[in-house]
Amino acid sequence: MLELKLDRVSKQYKKKIVVDRLEFTFHAGIYGLLGENGAGKTTLLRMMAGILKPTAGEILCGQCEIGKLGGAYRMKLGYLPQKFGYYPNFTVWRYLEYLAELKAVPPEAAAGRIERLLGETGLLGVKSEKMKTLSGGMVRRLGIAQSLLNDPEILILDEPTSGLDPKERIRFRNLISSLGKGRMVLLSSHIVPDIEFLADEILMMKDGRFVGAGSLPEILKSAEGKVWEYAAEPGQARSLSRKFAASSLKQLEDGTVCMRVISEDKPCGNAMPVPPNLEDVYLYRTGARSRQDEYAE
Repeated sequence: MLELKLDRVSKQYKKKIVVDRLEFTFHAGIYGLLGENGAGKTTLLRMMAGILKPTAGEILCGQCEIGKLGGAYRMKLGYLPQKFGYYPNFTVWRYLEYLAELKAVPPEAAAGRIERLLGETGLLGVKSEKMKTLSGGMVRRLGIAQSLLNDPEILILDEPTSGLDPKERIRFRNLISSLGKGRMVLLSSHIVPDIEFLADEILMMKDGRFVGAGSLPEILKSAEGKVWEYAAEPGQARSLSRKFAASSLKQLEDGTVCMRVISEDKPCGNAMPVPPNLEDVYLYRTGARSRQDEYAE
């Protein structure tokens, strides 16, 4: 069984600890890494892709440290970085053909594999177009195609839906979901609905550490009894927003504000407990600044 293990993995730049003694074991399935920008997600994925070396600890594939596996590990790996570089004057086909050569895909297999991947990513119709003519969504889908050229067992995707419009994000999520069968997919994002839709298991990250892990039902259960809704006058809403993390504020027709807040205890007399969603748990676990915080300022 395919296994990738973090064994007390840390990364430090001068005095700043970016990843702090992480321990976790991954198997086949889709793992969603959720955290704010700066939480350490990209640094962790770059270490798991073998691009960065940990300052301390080990990343093991099977029982062997990935740096010692060298090319054998890279053959198992597909990687889509957050900042995806490409050659603007290459055609889509030539670009994939070139990367297939770099990934040592056998020439007799490359053409068929490229054709199949272009079909799966919806890019067959633009295979002769230069990359500089593609939309942002097409470029990200091409990034997925290049990451799959060597039919990897491990697929690492760093913020793959960042910057896409809603329609392209949905298409991309459906594509990623279809890729999770029979391989290990590690997906990082700060977009909560993407993780909620895709991940079999969710890892929440803050300041270089995991602050929550589990399936969606397990994650949601951890915040039961800590999410409340109530209607408040605007002045009271501002006051409560300064005191509690608010995941939702909605102005009602009568002028009151329907609030959804995260609190260990009942925040006020008329508050009613409600089932948590993933965004609630994310705020609860990370203390992240909610989108409604500006209401309190």
